[in-house]
Amino acid sequence: MASHGTVKAINGLATRWAAALPHDGTVLAAAGVWPLLGLLADGAAGPARQELSDALGIPADGAATAARDLLSTLGATRGLGTALGLWTRSTLPVEPAWLDQLPADVHGQLTGDPISDQLHLDTWAAKCTQGQIDAMPVTVNDETLLVLASALTLRTDWIRPFTPGGMEAETGPWRDMNLAGLHRTTSLLNRVGVADTAAGPLTELQIIGTHGIDVHLYLGTPEATAGQVLTAAVGALHNRRAMVPGEHLPYGTPGPGLSVTRVPSVDGEPTLHVSTVPFTVKAHHDLLDHPDLFGLRTATDASQGHFPGISAKPLAVQAAAQAMTATFGARGFRSAAVTAFAMVTGGIPRYPFRAREISARFDRPFGFLALHRTSRLVLNAGWVTNPDPFEEASWDW
Repeated sequence: MASHGTVKAINGLATRWAAALPHDGTVLAAAGVWPLLGLLADGAAGPARQELSDALGIPADGAATAARDLLSTLGATRGLGTALGLWTRSTLPVEPAWLDQLPADVHGQLTGDPISDQLHLDTWAAKCTQGQIDAMPVTVNDETLLVLASALTLRTDWIRPFTPGGMEAETGPWRDMNLAGLHRTTSLLNRVGVADTAAGPLTELQIIGTHGIDVHLYLGTPEATAGQVLTAAVGALHNRRAMVPGEHLPYGTPGPGLSVTRVPSVDGEPTLHVSTVPFTVKAHHDLLDHPDLFGLRTATDASQGHFPGISAKPLAVQAAAQAMTATFGARGFRSAAVTAFAMVTGGIPRYPFRAREISARFDRPFGFLALHRTSRLVLNAGWVTNPDPFEEASWDW
């Protein structure tokens, strides 16, 4: 996977971006923005180069190499897909040294006809995301000389699927809603943990996926904002000593959404009961709404050029945006058909033991991170405010 320095830099951008999130449901991929900023930084000069370097978290001199290496390693990871595209007008001379930093066969042409060019770019976006994103997030016009784009797709199946059903929230904004629910029980108590963070106690649930790609759910206090929860969540990834695992949690309610008790047990095995909700989150981010966050303040000044390393012709950033969607279901990041068996005890049960039992409920707005397990690279970060209603939940994918 990517180097430690690159992972730290991308997760740092994800943290700063998450801190600026609104309260509405959303999802973002700093790992999709970061390599484009790296390629732009390589061709930038003056204040724009320094601002892009600051946003990246690494020197601009090595940014293009790091960006190319990141796209290559992500694309070679099972469950992930990447694509890079560059389109330029024939009237724009492009520096060969900068083009050499890009993978082969990514350079296409803009005709200058906005309708035709937009259709071509939208088709590329749909093809590279298997139809999940049907349009390029930026709109070209007759002044557009260059478009640089990336696509990042993620698909993972849970090692152990959830069982679908209904769910009721006892308190909070989802109270009295007819929610679809996802449930499962495991003896692995340490799939859940609680961290003491600047935003207050934070409950983490690890959902293990295939190909080394996992999703973690995070529930903060009712007062904690999306930005506070996700900022604390990324911090907890890199400070595991702050996370108290399930088997060491005190009895009672040691964290948001958690209950830890001792119950009669047939075999003395501990149990973790998990209840959460399926969801689909879509978002469109105009990166120019936060120009300092992405190092684009100077780069958007069209009174002069900022990218002599890309072209001898003066260039400035016209638009920058990201469109994204994420779906969480019973079997993974997709919906699924699930068969359930109901069982009853045969005969009169005996309970010679007592065992630890943890219940974890995500029944109010919560955050999530999709990440590469070993490197801790955050691939997606999001906030859930509108879970799937029960009558619209689909068990077939």
